[in-house]
Amino acid sequence: MRSLARSTTRRRFTAVGVLLGLTLAGTSSPAGAMPLRDVPLEYPTSKAVAADRVVAAVGLDDPAKKEIAMKIVSSAENSSLNWKAQYKYIEDINDGRGYTAGIIGFCSGTGDMLDLVELYQARKPGNVLAKYLPALREVDGTDSHAGLDPNYTRDWKTAANDSVFKAAQNAERDRVYFNPAVSRAKSDGLGVLGQFIYYDAIVMHGNGGDSTSFGSIRKRARGKAKTPAEGGNQTTYLHAFLDARVWAMKQEAAHEDTSRVDTAQRVFLNKGNLNLNTPLDWKVYGDSFHIG
Repeated sequence: MRSLARSTTRRRFTAVGVLLGLTLAGTSSPAGAMPLRDVPLEYPTSKAVAADRVVAAVGLDDPAKKEIAMKIVSSAENSSLNWKAQYKYIEDINDGRGYTAGIIGFCSGTGDMLDLVELYQARKPGNVLAKYLPALREVDGTDSHAGLDPNYTRDWKTAANDSVFKAAQNAERDRVYFNPAVSRAKSDGLGVLGQFIYYDAIVMHGNGGDSTSFGSIRKRARGKAKTPAEGGNQTTYLHAFLDARVWAMKQEAAHEDTSRVDTAQRVFLNKGNLNLNTPLDWKVYGDSFHIG
């Protein structure tokens, strides 16, 4: 079962816009905000406190850690650890965002697919997807397939055999989602697990201005607990962030299944695995996964 794509309120934005958006975070929770699960102010055991204070020698941008991140996200997005098999993936999952495709779920209705195909055209003019650029601009912000059917899915899969297109998918994933998430998490004093938790949230929710976007989730979490950079406990803060993430997911029927948090990220956090060290065992939508 594939996780659904991000909020329709997420629209196209530049890398500068992403970075600026990630800094928009207040410290108080708005009136009437969702109830957050009570979490202990401090970690309950001295061993856990010590673990919380360990500074990761590497970040999520370390190649080995990044590979783990790609696999965990793929387990939720594609029910598979083989994320490299997803360059060719494309379908309309009937979530109001048009076609969802590729390694990170680029959507024809939310602008990031358009950005990707534009990058592909810049790197390889006249490619098999170039003819769809006018249609992608027209359907941006809608679930329409106008100008894309009947051959867009076939041509996408053809493009996915091209190393230039694969590299373009990697580049857009990093520019729009991975790099901003890791940068923001490091600024907040978070280790590898926290960096992954931020990344997965941006993948699903985007960084728009709506109440369920990444920035809003972070703001709600900071209204409950301080980040490590603010002198807070890392584990306490990450529980608050995941609580806020669950609330955001439940605001939309497409995201009601919160197992990618409850039986995956929360499992790692409860075990004190702040560096996301292997072996890792988790479940998403009832399916079990393991990285040795």
